[in-house]
Amino acid sequence: MLGGGLAVVGSAGAIDLPWLHAKGQSAPAAQTAAALPAAEPLPALQPGNAPNYRAIVQRYGPSVVGILVEGKRSASDDEAEALQALPRGWRPAVPPGAQPFRGQGSGFIVAADGLILTNAHVVKDAQTVTVLLADRREYTAKVLGSDAATDIAVLRIPVQGLQPVRLGDPAQLAVGDPVLAIGAPYGLAQTATAGIVSATGRSLPGDGAVPFIQTDAAVNPGNSGGPLFDAAGNVVGINAQIYSRTGGYQGVSFAIPVDVAMRVSKQIVATGSAQHARLGVAVQDMTQPLADSFGLARPDGALVSQVAPGSPAAAAGLQAGDVIQRIDGQPTVQAGALSARIAQAVPGDRIALGIWRQGKAVDLTVTLGRAGDGAQAGAPANGAGDEAAAGGARLGLALRPLQPEERAQAKLDRGLLVQGAQGAAARAGLSRGDVVLAINGQPVDSVETLQRVLAAKPKRVALLVWRAGEQLFVPVAPV
Repeated sequence: MLGGGLAVVGSAGAIDLPWLHAKGQSAPAAQTAAALPAAEPLPALQPGNAPNYRAIVQRYGPSVVGILVEGKRSASDDEAEALQALPRGWRPAVPPGAQPFRGQGSGFIVAADGLILTNAHVVKDAQTVTVLLADRREYTAKVLGSDAATDIAVLRIPVQGLQPVRLGDPAQLAVGDPVLAIGAPYGLAQTATAGIVSATGRSLPGDGAVPFIQTDAAVNPGNSGGPLFDAAGNVVGINAQIYSRTGGYQGVSFAIPVDVAMRVSKQIVATGSAQHARLGVAVQDMTQPLADSFGLARPDGALVSQVAPGSPAAAAGLQAGDVIQRIDGQPTVQAGALSARIAQAVPGDRIALGIWRQGKAVDLTVTLGRAGDGAQAGAPANGAGDEAAAGGARLGLALRPLQPEERAQAKLDRGLLVQGAQGAAARAGLSRGDVVLAINGQPVDSVETLQRVLAAKPKRVALLVWRAGEQLFVPVAPV
């Protein structure tokens, strides 16, 4: 599963390592640290040479901090539902109301006057935040603000003369470049791990505002908020998430590009919050089977799977099934490119989109809105199905129209419910409970719609599918 964050939170899962605390050394008032030498850039990495990780750690390790948090937090809705699903005798006794928790994470110094960046989830619901410097001094930090959309928080501690990191340019990263992470996994301060860039511009579910950097550097609970360095010792990202089936490192880690973080942090310092541009679409990467179904030679572009009613995208005429091939004249190879462009924009910016729609190239201009304004992305309205559907046999699907109460619960106005999947549909990933909304761009309001499209004997079709509140395109080869 995709880890929502790396900070160890909740009283049941918090880790407390007493030797991390330098008790009696807290600084209640502003102090001036001994000024560290100015951090000069490290020599550029020469082709064929291994990166000098030792030099990076020695130079910039003092700029990395540990973060301890304490507070109270109510059980989430998901946790409450999970507890209710247990047999009655197995349910733990959970007192009502907020429960104390302790957590930890990492951060790094971006200004000599005590400005620190970390993840928003590290300090969420915290009542006290303690920053541990590399020399074991501790300071109570003030949270200047946080931004859930990008998972960025800005802290300040009352001390001057700190050594900040050097900031790099994530746009210069390429797959295969060496990177280094420093943080406090499981409370183990100043832990360094190395890896390479596995991908750039990753778009993750629920995180459309961030074009993540994917790496294979070992990142574990407690690394959240720590810096990701390039081979020259420049910070290019903030370690934020992992993909894991165990809760620990499994070789897939994600970092927020530092340019996104700095844009947000500047707004937080100035106003206490951050504003984000909003397009109002959900997109997915193209695959060759999807490209075939859309009549495209190459699987390039961002496939629009959902358009929010009333959004800037809807106002500009974007539709589910459009393939965004260019953004401001630049070719779009993957969906993450759209996230990256929106992340760099502010409300009111205009972007030019070149799209592929039903075999034709179309140009649109969108004026971006403000994130948080207007309706959330939802299923487009259309007529509901009205008869039993057995016509999905060529696709390997057993289908039936949604009942009125099912449409109301899912907030859908049309669609055919998948009661069973086998053959081509099962191989494509369709399963019981999915709802087919459209086939090759045509809304599905009855089985006849499927039959009309399949009568042309296409080699592959693109099904727009609703699944657990989200929409995605699934390519299927009819038999």
